[in-house]
Amino acid sequence: MSLLEIKNLSVEIEGKKVLNGINLKIEKGEVHILMGPNGSGKSSLIMTILGYPGYKVCAGKITFDGIELNSMPINERAKLGISIAFQTPPEIRGVKLRDIIRISGGKSLWNPQIEPEEEFATPLLKKVGLEPAQFRDRDINVGFSGGERKRSELAQIFASNPKIMILDEPDSGVDIDSLKTIGIDLGEYIKRHNCACLIVTHYRHILPYLNPTQAHVMCGGKVSKSGSPMEIFTRIEEKGYCEYLGLCPPGIKEEIERELVIKN
Repeated sequence: MSLLEIKNLSVEIEGKKVLNGINLKIEKGEVHILMGPNGSGKSSLIMTILGYPGYKVCAGKITFDGIELNSMPINERAKLGISIAFQTPPEIRGVKLRDIIRISGGKSLWNPQIEPEEEFATPLLKKVGLEPAQFRDRDINVGFSGGERKRSELAQIFASNPKIMILDEPDSGVDIDSLKTIGIDLGEYIKRHNCACLIVTHYRHILPYLNPTQAHVMCGGKVSKSGSPMEIFTRIEEKGYCEYLGLCPPGIKEEIERELVIKN
């Protein structure tokens, strides 16, 4: 039995089909990469796995750890061990970073009369490279850089002790140092906890830290290609999505580019 299994999944939003016959299996400890051009269905697949309202499953099913998710609300899916880090984590004023980390881990808000020194969020912030004294008492993501936002979300995910992490472009808007920290921390967590991971990305930069199992390329609401992550990235970088997926005859892309040069 796979940890996450998606069978013949088709999904509609307001009557418009956005996913059409998705099949995907992820085992414990595996890292899968999800790629594809904008509008290919990557975000729709993530939102459907999470159970966001408005994403209507019209065929197929999603099973997680042997439990069917189709009619299960978001909070119940999270309790099963599904966590997500969004591409652009929002600012939340009035809520301290330490407290959202504690809530993610099922802990109560920090009370210094009961716990003189905060002992749950502090080590997690250290783990992701955020100095607790500087970040613990700040409002969530207010004034944070792109890399700091991604690290704070990572601390929240680690606190929830997930069985699968879904990461939406964790390498977007971060510098090289932050990317290295995020990649190393993710790789260590996956190995230590035998956690599965589904990563949406357009780039290969984070792959060396994670040793991914398989990559999937989406187009038109379907998984069009699956295979070796490094091989797929190399082919796409050489050809682009259109030619690689066979949607554009060989040579057409170059011909179009030449015509544009001549016209300009």
